[in-house]
Amino acid sequence: MSEQGTVTKRWLAMMAAVALVLSACGDEADVEEEVDAGDGETEEAAADEACEVDEIDGDLNLYNWSEYMDPELIERFESEYDVSVTEDFYPSNEELFARVESGGAQYDVIVPSDYMVDIMIQEDLLLPIDFSAVPNVDNLDDDFAAPPYDPDLEFSVPYQWGTTGLGVDLDVVDDVEPSWDLLFDPDVAGELDGRISILDDPREAMGAALYWLGHDPNTTDEGELQEAADVISEAREWTASFTSDQYSDLLLGGETVVAHGYSGNFLDNFGDDESYAYVIPEEGATIWTDNMAILEEAASPCTAHTFVNFLLDPENGAQLTNWTYYASPNEAATEFIVDDVLDDDAIYPDEETRENLYFLEDTGDAEILFTDLFTQARN
Repeated sequence: MSEQGTVTKRWLAMMAAVALVLSACGDEADVEEEVDAGDGETEEAAADEACEVDEIDGDLNLYNWSEYMDPELIERFESEYDVSVTEDFYPSNEELFARVESGGAQYDVIVPSDYMVDIMIQEDLLLPIDFSAVPNVDNLDDDFAAPPYDPDLEFSVPYQWGTTGLGVDLDVVDDVEPSWDLLFDPDVAGELDGRISILDDPREAMGAALYWLGHDPNTTDEGELQEAADVISEAREWTASFTSDQYSDLLLGGETVVAHGYSGNFLDNFGDDESYAYVIPEEGATIWTDNMAILEEAASPCTAHTFVNFLLDPENGAQLTNWTYYASPNEAATEFIVDDVLDDDAIYPDEETRENLYFLEDTGDAEILFTDLFTQARN
């Protein structure tokens, strides 16, 4: 809690105590009448603020990652609820946060990753979700019912989950080992003629270097973070691009042969082409959950709740996963997800692989260090 919030609570407590003393001097019956009136006003105010299931209070502004929403779902929502949806895109959690925190993002629903949800909760940027307006939350798999970044799901609802690894052109890179050597080892990556891309994302890029070095991706040790930055700085010699939205296009277009990126984006774009593979590095890799959240300053909070509930519908949730090739946290959607997706270990990793996957966590003040060191290393 911020210092200002603590002071405010203390002030309210003090005023409540003063009011109690003053009321004790009056007639006891009058006090009871005033308390009853106050309770009634509070209940009425709460009722006015609550959203109902399928309630619409304006058009929807959605801020999302690129290529992360089936356009047909947007069209169906617009048609069913007679609203317009505007979708804008961001390349990293840090850009999302910077724009929202500065007041420059006039959106209703956003899709932050796990650790960023935690940060945005602490900064009071998210609206608590009124789950009476989101009954489809009951469709979530129990594994996602109490995530560490939002244990009571008070401010977020899981959207999709997946891993961060490497896309590889098998026609160029022979005998692929699932290792971060493909990005950072001079004897491996250095031989690929500057045809590598790394995510333009401080936590993911620094995390990849930390995995390769054998460090915790959530370390706050300045020495270890500097080591990771040095690795990225050296990798610039053979890195063609730092990008979070063009990595699969560059790979398929032949401009790169190894790309750092997100599982579903690769798998969706690879299709049935066996010239490409997605691998999860054996040193460790990131497992993440992206989430739907509603901004505290949302202009259409009830429409936002309705949209979240819409995407948690089993068939809509399955359509999202069948389109994105990312795994769904929606257990009720499973029966509608195609077998090619459900049976793919790159989308739904087996238990042995999952034991070596790690969530990125909020590192507090070190978040700034991650960003600063990465920015210096990539430039």
